[in-house]
Amino acid sequence: MSNSVYFDFCAPDADIGPALARFVRELNYNLKEGQANSMPLDRLPSASKTIQHVRVVDSHTGGEPTRVVISGGPELGNGTLAERVTRFRAEYDWFRSAVVNEPRGSDVIVGALLCEPLDRSSAAAVIFFNNVGYLGMCGHGTIGLVVSLKHLGRLGVGGHQLETPAGAVTTTLHPSGEVTVSNVHSYRKAAKVSVAVPGFGTVCGDVAWGGNWFFLIEDHGFDLSMKNVERLTSYAWAVRQALKNAGISGDRGQEIDHIELFAPSAVPGVNSKNFVLCPGKAYDRSPCGTGTSAKLACLYADGQFGEGQTWRQEGIVGTVFEGRIKLQNGQVYPSITGSAYVNGEADLLLDPRDPFCCGIRG
Repeated sequence: MSNSVYFDFCAPDADIGPALARFVRELNYNLKEGQANSMPLDRLPSASKTIQHVRVVDSHTGGEPTRVVISGGPELGNGTLAERVTRFRAEYDWFRSAVVNEPRGSDVIVGALLCEPLDRSSAAAVIFFNNVGYLGMCGHGTIGLVVSLKHLGRLGVGGHQLETPAGAVTTTLHPSGEVTVSNVHSYRKAAKVSVAVPGFGTVCGDVAWGGNWFFLIEDHGFDLSMKNVERLTSYAWAVRQALKNAGISGDRGQEIDHIELFAPSAVPGVNSKNFVLCPGKAYDRSPCGTGTSAKLACLYADGQFGEGQTWRQEGIVGTVFEGRIKLQNGQVYPSITGSAYVNGEADLLLDPRDPFCCGIRG
């Protein structure tokens, strides 16, 4: 029996129409020009006054929120997920902003747009996005997605394949409610990379892929605690900018947009504690699934971790993920186990008369 979940994005309320599309383009221009309040209502086309409904389910994974778009999203066609992300970015970036940015969202929320999968044996396809752009993969978001679909009665206990822009991932919903995500191939690109960071001196770290690009720093001298979040954020942001300015990148010139700091955990039985700064300058409340995957790849490369072992990773707020690896043809495939909880269902209302219909954009 197929585990496929089908979603109808061709419903009338998902079609914003040409008039509203023109308005959105105009509004986006005004927002970029810093004129967010300069859109007079009398310029709205009469056909664009229909309020669009977007149905979402909210959850958090280890404290980090995920907002799954169940219906009302844009029609992105039937191409590959990479092609659909390109169309999303080019034609419907206003929708991304409307769903996760203020006043409906916040810098912390990760959105997850459900799409029809290419492989009918997949439970769903998903595009993850945040306050500034799009993510290849999101570990905490995948756990939140599975729990949200379980909440809606669309998934049951057992294994389910999900398609992401970074590749297909296998998930397991356990009877306990925990979710294991078998992530994409993860690896370390470069070890002990040094970069000069203004105000902080030379910083050394590893460049690794875990579904997103990370710069992992163990020798940083900071106390990883909530009381230190502002200092940690400033430091990690400075590192990210320094990497960009120095031309240090992931494969094919992709930007390293996640910075991860590590320290020993004070919790018995937990291997490490981390602080992860995400692309939009918000810190990850969870231990970060893709970041933990990148860490496991580095540990394996250093001969410090292998199959059959369990790595317990604490995040900045104290929640814990469990990580393991499998080797296939000498390549590392991490799996991450964590818990998520549904904490809301809502209809977002996109009213074209609202000057912040498409969110407040920086």
